Amino acid sequence: MVKKSLKAGLSIVVALSIAVFPNTAAYAKTMTLQPQTQSTSDKVMLSQTDLTAPITTTTPDKTDPFSATKKLAETKAATLTTLYGATSVQYALIDNGKITISDVAGVYSKNSPIPLTDTKMYGIGSISKIFTTVAVLQLVDEGLVNLDSPVVNYIPEFTMADPRYKDITVRMLLNHSSGLMGSTLGSSMLFDDKDTTTYDNLLNTLKTSRLKADPGEFSVYCNDGFTLAELLVEKVTGSSFTDYLRDHISNPLNLYNTKTPQDEFQMDRLARTYMPGSKVTLPVETLNAIGAGGIYSSARNLCELATIFMDNSTSSVLSNTSAKAMENKEYLRGFWPEDKPSSFTYGLGWDSVSTYPFEEYGIKALAKSGDSLFYHGNLMVLPQENMAVAVLSSGGSSSYNLVMAQEILLSALKDKGVIQEVHPDKTFTKPVKAPMPLELKQYNGFYGSLAGTSKIAISDDGILTVSSTMVPAAGSQQFIYTGDNKFYFSDGSTYVTFKQAANGNTYLYLSGYANLPGLGQSVSEEIRAQKLVSNPISEEVKAAWDKRAGKLYFVLNERFSSESYVVSTPFSEFPAELEGYIVSNAIIDANTAKADIKIPCMYGRDLNDYTFYKEENTEYLKLQDTLLISEDGVSNLPGSSFTVDINGSGYAHWYKIGKDTGNKKIKVTLPKKSTFAVYTKDGTCVLDSYANKQNTVTLPQEGYIVFAGEVNSHFAVSYAKK
Repeated sequence: MVKKSLKAGLSIVVALSIAVFPNTAAYAKTMTLQPQTQSTSDKVMLSQTDLTAPITTTTPDKTDPFSATKKLAETKAATLTTLYGATSVQYALIDNGKITISDVAGVYSKNSPIPLTDTKMYGIGSISKIFTTVAVLQLVDEGLVNLDSPVVNYIPEFTMADPRYKDITVRMLLNHSSGLMGSTLGSSMLFDDKDTTTYDNLLNTLKTSRLKADPGEFSVYCNDGFTLAELLVEKVTGSSFTDYLRDHISNPLNLYNTKTPQDEFQMDRLARTYMPGSKVTLPVETLNAIGAGGIYSSARNLCELATIFMDNSTSSVLSNTSAKAMENKEYLRGFWPEDKPSSFTYGLGWDSVSTYPFEEYGIKALAKSGDSLFYHGNLMVLPQENMAVAVLSSGGSSSYNLVMAQEILLSALKDKGVIQEVHPDKTFTKPVKAPMPLELKQYNGFYGSLAGTSKIAISDDGILTVSSTMVPAAGSQQFIYTGDNKFYFSDGSTYVTFKQAANGNTYLYLSGYANLPGLGQSVSEEIRAQKLVSNPISEEVKAAWDKRAGKLYFVLNERFSSESYVVSTPFSEFPAELEGYIVSNAIIDANTAKADIKIPCMYGRDLNDYTFYKEENTEYLKLQDTLLISEDGVSNLPGSSFTVDINGSGYAHWYKIGKDTGNKKIKVTLPKKSTFAVYTKDGTCVLDSYANKQNTVTLPQEGYIVFAGEVNSHFAVSYAKK
């Protein structure tokens, strides 16, 4: 998530896009086919002692049927804080309407003695989508909304540049099959700022946007669908979404620790957040795309919400018919590679309705994970067993929380006698090489996804090599042909194969297991990339794009309070890659590259067309709601005292820090609603004044500085005397 490599692509756009969804870090990285045992962005180093240390077990307490599960949960939570980057963890288990486990691990704050309790709140990221889905289905229960009616029936102002938008139904918003490009989240993920401009302008943004697929063609994770669902609730009810949630979900279920950024409450009720390795407490996170990922809650409250999905539910909040409708295998309505239990098998709102490993026990499990930039969580529900677990954390990753949740539930099922034993983790043997049919070499070529482009090379003797075209220094991975069109990784845990779909595309499919030391095991079953077809371009068009290779582009229109200034490099360079493509976008002409991949599930999400244009000889890049300026339009930082004014456009001002100004100390007089941020040459954030509450900094030898604020903001910058 905080990877600083410029060649990682358009990092600010990726960071904002992927924040409100499960398994945050995996999709920002260059394509890696072997399932990752942990996120490299969390900077967690496992020692040999960590890997071999036994997990403590205990003799069950006959007076407490869940004593073994409590001990296991304590151990797993401690592992999240010691090995997986979590500052704090909060978790709860509910069984037949009773909270049987509710506990915490870690610290509320690194700088305060305030205790961490099970009443503290966390940002729940995309778990918010469950609340949004419930809200929409309540309107279905009341006869005010029909799931299979067009969205325009309820939001008549909704229009797009693509006429297919009229075919988007309410159901498609909730099962990720709308065909929308992905995530309009610029200036919505903020520090201590309730500004809703991005949400308020969503319909205007979509007016000039296209669809990436026919509505209903396939399900691919989409935040904007749930932001539209939030707007739909407001249009139909005449109430703000925050008020609706409080009056129709939170209050009826007594969810007193469930709020949105638009609610009034004491912000110290939120667990504190930090950059990895830092002790500087960050300002409160306010994610103002509420329906997609902006709700705060507690593990107990999420378990109490889960009671409406139980088979024994008597709640009046949601009908049993609608609760069961959320469990349907919505992902099978469109193109989907294989119907196998995994972390992503979409229902209505749910990430997974056919969830590993519970299908192996014949048990239905529903799962929803969520990540903001600093909070992470998972809610897992077993409706037939009337049980649920929620795991929330500050720091870490929802993918870790998911594995902890599954392990708690398996242990609880054993404690109750529902299952006799918990199956051991899958083990693997080294693959045995088999003769390979030479026709499989037809799959050689370049493959693209959200993660970028990679090259697949298959040798005559059955060795498949995958290497990144974006970051050649990352090396390559090799897979061995074993028969049945499968190529296995050297440890036998993962295989890749190729699928030719009815839509005419060729896909790279991955199936594999990842071990998380001290936590458990997860599974991946998904298409990772689409084969890119030849896209010849003229020498004139090629020359235009060659001029941009290696050039930096700086974000102009991100709000001063944006978290992105801290966690992501707000500038990017276009690497020279496959001819006819930039990242995985097909070059159309000298100024346009179109995102044309169609990948279900996760690796085809959050796509943007690249559109370049010039004003007064300065080049700009537009990515839906994000605007960037070429480094050619960025001046050198003045060597003496100067002022900066944010004019009527509201755009940020960028400067290059050169050797003449590097290593000097500056003091900035800041207006109230503003920030300045300083970066090293490689993109590491040295200071964000809004987040760090500082107005002086020693400049790096080379790098960049940005000034951002509301219109008419005036900055005065002076150099300290030596």
